[in-house]
Amino acid sequence: MLAFVRTLWVSRRRARADFLRWQDKVYARWRRRDVPRVAFYAGRQDLPVVDKAVLMADFAAFNRAGITAEQGWAAFAGSRRIGRFTVGASTGTSGNRGLFVISEAERFQWLGVMLAKALPDVWRRRHRVAVILPLHTALYDSAAQSRMLRLSFHDLNGDWAVWAEEVRRANPTVIVAPPKVLVWLAAQGGVRPERVFAAAETLDPPDRAAIEAGFGVTLGQIYMATEGLLGVSCAHGRLHLAEDVVRFEFEPVGDLVSPVISSFTRRTQILARYRMNDLLRLSDRPCACGSPLLAVDEVVGRADDVFRFGDVQITPDVLRNAVLDADRRITDFRLEQRGAGVVVLSLPDETGMEAAACALRGLFAARGVAVAVRAEVVPLRPDARKLRRVRVVRDGG
Repeated sequence: MLAFVRTLWVSRRRARADFLRWQDKVYARWRRRDVPRVAFYAGRQDLPVVDKAVLMADFAAFNRAGITAEQGWAAFAGSRRIGRFTVGASTGTSGNRGLFVISEAERFQWLGVMLAKALPDVWRRRHRVAVILPLHTALYDSAAQSRMLRLSFHDLNGDWAVWAEEVRRANPTVIVAPPKVLVWLAAQGGVRPERVFAAAETLDPPDRAAIEAGFGVTLGQIYMATEGLLGVSCAHGRLHLAEDVVRFEFEPVGDLVSPVISSFTRRTQILARYRMNDLLRLSDRPCACGSPLLAVDEVVGRADDVFRFGDVQITPDVLRNAVLDADRRITDFRLEQRGAGVVVLSLPDETGMEAAACALRGLFAARGVAVAVRAEVVPLRPDARKLRRVRVVRDGG
């Protein structure tokens, strides 16, 4: 498990300047040796910023195997393998699904990095890990094949009562699941994990509070996407970017940033200066764990979910806080922008409805935009779909 040892070794570097010198050296070698081996970058001196649309338009040009998007989707629908390569995909909640292709070596490298960050004591005790997500990938198979832990995968698309009973029988020491699932599972009782990680969705403050109170543990986060592992919380609960495997650049979006990533340990599919769709709030405080890796105060949401009214844009965290701060009894809601001038607030009951609607109207007025705010009572039941409390509804839903 070379990746496991290397990750622990890098984490021991306490001086950020020392870490950045190491990162620059590894990145430069990858840039020189691996990037030119795919068609898109062959002969290029520059590294233009690319995004998912560019990648998916010519998927074969970004991977050394020359696998096309059509071949990738066909494999994903079947064995999820093409020769010695594994094909995976995102859940596609944005309506714009992405593919990835990795080698066997990269699969187990991912496992080593993940274990070193999330379960650094796995070498001396065998954890029982329950993963509850809507999409199974070969990455989890790598973990299941490891003798270092016992992993069970539970399909969020199935009957919740059935997989919840399976989780209880598995008696996991570690649970990884979306925040809404962790909130529900904590309320059901009968499971007492030692560690809990939120993954696959934005973690909002009310959910964090409910999860930590229900399980009696400090909640961690695993920040991962189709593009790879991007961050894991330390023992103090602070989310640190995985700068030991990914180089981050940041584009400002108000007081937030959107990352542009270069995955300098991946050699099969090249992601170089790839623009993510996420919005982060970086921390300006050092972490008590002493890690040289950047800490993130919050993964706020997606750039697609910024409300835009002409030249005025309002990020999801500002909208969320307006609702939650209006009445502390509100713990769940949905807020949708429908068209240029209509915003719909949905709550499970009338508790705090008028206060929240007034707060939103005040926010929009302060920003100088004319918006009709409509409030309604709607059952807000958790399901397998990715939860986005704040979202922009486009044509087709």
